[in-house]
Amino acid sequence: MKKIILTGGGTAGHCLPNMALLPSLKEAGFEISYIGSYEGIERSIAEKNGLPYYGISSGKLRRYFDLKNLTDPFRVIKGFRESVQLLEKIRPDIVFSKGGYVSVPVVKAAKKLGIPVVIHESDFTPGLANRLSFSSAQRICCSFKKTLEFLPGDKGIFTGTPIRKELLSGNRDRALCFTGLESGIKPFLMIIGGSLGAQSVNETVRSALPDLLERYYVIHLCGRGKANPDFDEMSGYRQYEYIDDELPDLYALSDIVISRAGANAVFELLALKKPNILIPLPGKSSRGDQILNAEAFAEASYSYILRQEDMTKESLLKAVDEVYEKRKDFTRAMEKAPEQDAVGKICNIIKEIS
Repeated sequence: MKKIILTGGGTAGHCLPNMALLPSLKEAGFEISYIGSYEGIERSIAEKNGLPYYGISSGKLRRYFDLKNLTDPFRVIKGFRESVQLLEKIRPDIVFSKGGYVSVPVVKAAKKLGIPVVIHESDFTPGLANRLSFSSAQRICCSFKKTLEFLPGDKGIFTGTPIRKELLSGNRDRALCFTGLESGIKPFLMIIGGSLGAQSVNETVRSALPDLLERYYVIHLCGRGKANPDFDEMSGYRQYEYIDDELPDLYALSDIVISRAGANAVFELLALKKPNILIPLPGKSSRGDQILNAEAFAEASYSYILRQEDMTKESLLKAVDEVYEKRKDFTRAMEKAPEQDAVGKICNIIKEIS
């Protein structure tokens, strides 16, 4: 039986695509383990999926001044040594990396030991952690075809983003039971800000609730610690700090989705054919990857962009009404998107190289 190490973490977006590969990897006969940070979100996700989990030291690679920049390099060095020890112990045939800072020492350790590496880049342009890992990889998979222009040599392969199969099997009736809302009265609007939530989006949505609730039921995934009990009694409004098992059902129930524009989020919306409003994380708060993701989807007529700097109660209400009125146009555009079968393509690459 061949062995594979999955790595990647820091956010759910650097871990959940790995989980999408599990059924196919198991079917192909791989013994699967996961390496991530000591206590990152990837740990709980991997362990919930029954994977042996190994934690290593990790440090963030910052583009700005921070005192931790003086100590984090030592954490990365420690993580590299721990990775070498783990890989020598587990002896995997291949490492698959989804990126994030914790993946860098794992990938570098694999190269040192002669273990082949496959990387997946979700965003339109590669992130720093993946760029540092490119020289150690045999293949670099990507979600956007144009991303191939940013990848070295002949390593790049356009695969799309792996989507968890269970996300496509949501049930509206289960969602109605879970939320306690009634079908056939008003359309359903879901707001999802990612695993960490999006405070600026939360605040604008809540300011618009009186008007939104006149026309829509609102399901608000606001992020851990960001629920506001002052809104609990509003009729037709449901807020949840974090949703896991029920997420496919809530997607199935939703007529429109408001979302950040992380690569996993936008490709999930595409796979589900959900009319959507993307509010990308602004450039001053990120490296601008979400803006590029959102622009690519808007150009293909899959999404409506509402930039955070332009977001007000009024612009949010206008966007929701416009997308709902044109929802069939958005759905038709997404139905024309080429099928990607990212899981199948990536697993074939892994089997070929391992």
